Amino acid sequence: MDLSVVVPTLNARDRLAATLDSLGAHAPDAEVVVVNGPSADGTSGLVRDHPAVDVLLELSERNVNAARNAGLAAATGDALALVGQASCVREGWTAAVRDGLAGSDAVTGPVHRDVAGGHTTESVERRRIRGREVTYFAGGNVALTRDAIEALDGFDEYLETGAARDAAHRLAEMDRTVAWQPGMAVVRTEADDVTHRVAADADVPLWGVKYRSLAYRLAKNYGVHPTVPYRIGRHALTDALRVARDVLTGDERPSEWAADGRAVLQNTVRGARDGLGARRADDPPRRNPNGISQRMNRTLARYD
Repeated sequence: MDLSVVVPTLNARDRLAATLDSLGAHAPDAEVVVVNGPSADGTSGLVRDHPAVDVLLELSERNVNAARNAGLAAATGDALALVGQASCVREGWTAAVRDGLAGSDAVTGPVHRDVAGGHTTESVERRRIRGREVTYFAGGNVALTRDAIEALDGFDEYLETGAARDAAHRLAEMDRTVAWQPGMAVVRTEADDVTHRVAADADVPLWGVKYRSLAYRLAKNYGVHPTVPYRIGRHALTDALRVARDVLTGDERPSEWAADGRAVLQNTVRGARDGLGARRADDPPRRNPNGISQRMNRTLARYD
């Protein structure tokens, strides 16, 4: 197995150094492709000097999925992994990738998060939706075969968040399997894509970003079906009750709650509309009109 590891990054120089150190220690034979764009904290210099890095790509946009796709397009391995800028792989990670991909199209594993007094661990998450068994994975700890990446055409660059979950839905529609390997573990110090929000939408509240992405990927993957409003409504009810508690305790003002509600409604409608348009624009099962093959101009510069 020839393994390539893609690491998207943006303004995370110190955390990225630890990630690259871990890849050098635990995946020394892997091709490491770092996609930087556009950092202003000296990330480029760090990456160009780091012995674990084989390729540095410089991008001009703050879209984590454009960075993922640029890296996947440049990587040469027959197994393609994604590791987050704030995630350190652990001993045994490479062996777990190899074992998982021996019988599956993709493999993922636990994400340990540092907390006071220890760490938390994610476990496998599966859902059955319209007869499909969907196995979700973190975009900062997953490996796929090249064939699976080509079938998906990478990640959907429309999405600001939730693109890994969207890819999981599409893999399920293709009847492709996602394995869970406990040994494929990473330690994460913070969310890997928190700083990758698209600059043009920086004025959109985070609730709006969440629900636009949720409505888009559900409408794109399942069309006009009762499961779409049901799942959106369930998320919205849970979030509304949680925010209502914050209002009652004084942690949030009623006016902010109302503004968040408007953002949720407006962006849900917009996401569902755009998702149905994307569904019509690309034939099943790929369902990705904003993938790797749609653009050739992501990378501004390449350093080997």
